[in-house]
Amino acid sequence: MDRRSFLKAGAVGAAASGALAAPAVLAQDKQVVRMVTTWPRNFPGLGTGAQRVADRITAVSGGRIEVKLFAAGELVPAFECFDAVATGAAEMYHGADYYWQGKHKGYNFFTAVPMGFTAQELQGWVHYGGGQELWDELGRNFGVKGFLAGNTGVQYGGWFRNPIMSLDDMKGLKMRMPGLGGEVLRQIGANAVALPGGEIFPALQAGTIDATEWVGPYNDMAFGFQNILKNYMYPGFHEPGSGLAVGMNLGWWEGLDAADQALIGACCTAENDVMMAEYTANNGPALDRLINEHGVTLHQFPDDVFKQIADASENVVAATAEDDDIGRRIYESYAAFRKLVAPVTQVSEEAYTMARAKALDL
Repeated sequence: MDRRSFLKAGAVGAAASGALAAPAVLAQDKQVVRMVTTWPRNFPGLGTGAQRVADRITAVSGGRIEVKLFAAGELVPAFECFDAVATGAAEMYHGADYYWQGKHKGYNFFTAVPMGFTAQELQGWVHYGGGQELWDELGRNFGVKGFLAGNTGVQYGGWFRNPIMSLDDMKGLKMRMPGLGGEVLRQIGANAVALPGGEIFPALQAGTIDATEWVGPYNDMAFGFQNILKNYMYPGFHEPGSGLAVGMNLGWWEGLDAADQALIGACCTAENDVMMAEYTANNGPALDRLINEHGVTLHQFPDDVFKQIADASENVVAATAEDDDIGRRIYESYAAFRKLVAPVTQVSEEAYTMARAKALDL
């Protein structure tokens, strides 16, 4: 599918598809359930990952739980997926939970927070550091049950008309960035704009925004950002390991038997491995094409700029603890686990990849 098809799929409004589909159908022990997504249909990695989850649940259940996927705008607009599931207008969504920070800032932590977890660290926290229990407690307030169901890995710093060489270069820029990363931008003098994926390219074309981040080379090239902007910054501070989620209507989830709950949980967990493999395999070739075929220049954020952004990030993330008790406990759990695992990451994955690059001139 070409870029225009991606954008068209992401931009279709709910009105174009008419009224909401009928509730989940239960006949002869078979359910047909609806999964809404925040992604354009079949968009590489994200849209295809959501489809894989839907197909995997359908296949593993032997068709007893048939998951029908609706891409962004086909049943509800991208940013209305949470409400659709919470109210029972759909049974499942696949998306990035930081899109729901308007419901509660704690949702950011289950996707990514600035200067936060890598993909491996996030999974460690959710599965073994108390994260899932906090996520469940938060979700009960809204009638939603969440599972990790994908990860894009560390994201890039964004696309700019001119490279960012000092913090002054960020002043006044209108940049697409959701979640707490958007608040960091505001703290350093930029203007953050939250847009679903399908709306980013048109906004750049129209000059509504000056710069954007999305994911990384694989996804960014598919959207065609290289046709407008040529300066690509790294590393991203805002999403060091972006977890994606399947959220389910809590009443529907609790109505399932234990076997079907285990089946769905396993299908979601499997997508973490598959999606990370997809991004690992495709980011390298995409980056090579961006540089060598499309004339994109890759720039690293200067150390002093990244340090100032990191300091602002710590303040923004810590402020989430001030809202309420569950927000405080989510932040404290996150901070304690990051302190626990960061030294191990530094002397294992980080140390090895740097030593490998130096020894082999990679």
